[in-house]
Amino acid sequence: MLKYDFLIVGSGLYGCVFAYKAKQSGKRVLVIDKRPHNGGNLFCEKIENINIHKYGAHIFHTSNKMVWDFVNNFVSFNRYTNCPLASYHGKLFNLPFNMNTFYSLWGTRTPDEAMAVIDRQRKDSGIIEPLNLEEQALSLVGKDIYEILIKEYTEKQWGHPCNELPAFIIKRLPVRFTFDNNYFNDTYQGIPIGGYNKLIDDLLKDIEVRTNTDFFNDRDYWSTVSDKIVFTGRIDEFYNCQFGKLEYRTVSFETEILNCSNYQGNAVINYTSMNEPYTRIIEHKHFEPESPFFAQNKTVISKEYSSDWTENADPFYPVNDYTNNAIYNKYKELACHEKDVFFGGRLADYKYYDMDDVIEKVLNDTEKIF
Repeated sequence: MLKYDFLIVGSGLYGCVFAYKAKQSGKRVLVIDKRPHNGGNLFCEKIENINIHKYGAHIFHTSNKMVWDFVNNFVSFNRYTNCPLASYHGKLFNLPFNMNTFYSLWGTRTPDEAMAVIDRQRKDSGIIEPLNLEEQALSLVGKDIYEILIKEYTEKQWGHPCNELPAFIIKRLPVRFTFDNNYFNDTYQGIPIGGYNKLIDDLLKDIEVRTNTDFFNDRDYWSTVSDKIVFTGRIDEFYNCQFGKLEYRTVSFETEILNCSNYQGNAVINYTSMNEPYTRIIEHKHFEPESPFFAQNKTVISKEYSSDWTENADPFYPVNDYTNNAIYNKYKELACHEKDVFFGGRLADYKYYDMDDVIEKVLNDTEKIF
């Protein structure tokens, strides 16, 4: 008899929630991960008693009460509200685009005044059928917002001029005619008190986990240890890239410890000009202002740099253009015929997921499987 019912490849959020649900159902589970830690991109590293979001800012938000209740079984959340800023040539603007943004841009004080400016600029663009991202943005929000807050930032993120990117990347842009700086519209929002590691550790409690373990280094062996496999890595790699490699964007981080109590006054500031090579700066302590170490004379910042993914980097964001989606659909067709392999997560589904989307998908998937 095989030792495990499920081998779960990857200890990111999908793998951890699946492992928890499997164990709850009486299944024997083994989780492996090639990184030296659990949690995938949710992993937090503690520096100067501050939880550092090692793989970029993660703010939990959802309107799904089932998902919210699920995560609150493991951790309590603080009241952090995401109110990012954008810096363009030294001037700061509120995000998402709202009345504070419009006042900074044009001095408009009422929704009608702001709407009039946007409508005029949209009309001036003369674009009816957008053919690319640039035209899509101009037709949605006009020239000023596009040139100051979208164009160069997007080009840094994706590594291509906006007029070469597909329009569907920004099917819509959030424009709010209120003075509310809350980035998300969701009912629930916050950061786990004590960091995301507590959530991951509680999900994996009493479950066997092996880190520094790459499935592909001994695929033949790992394919024999369990009845079924849950695979959360790159789906193209699972199928030996037989239809070609899928493209991703990756992010690298430059983290600094600073001898001050407060560097930028906000957790997230985007840099929308090409003058800065990084896309944003995260000051991690602002995610947990309730921490007893918040007021200390130390802070930690991370500058984020976006680039094309290579084999030696971590794949972060799928490049969901027409070419890559066509390739993915070929892999998805193979995956649909698997009887003992299940795929899930951002890399396996080649899809951008928010954390609540991942959890909802696992809960739905496991309900069908167990």
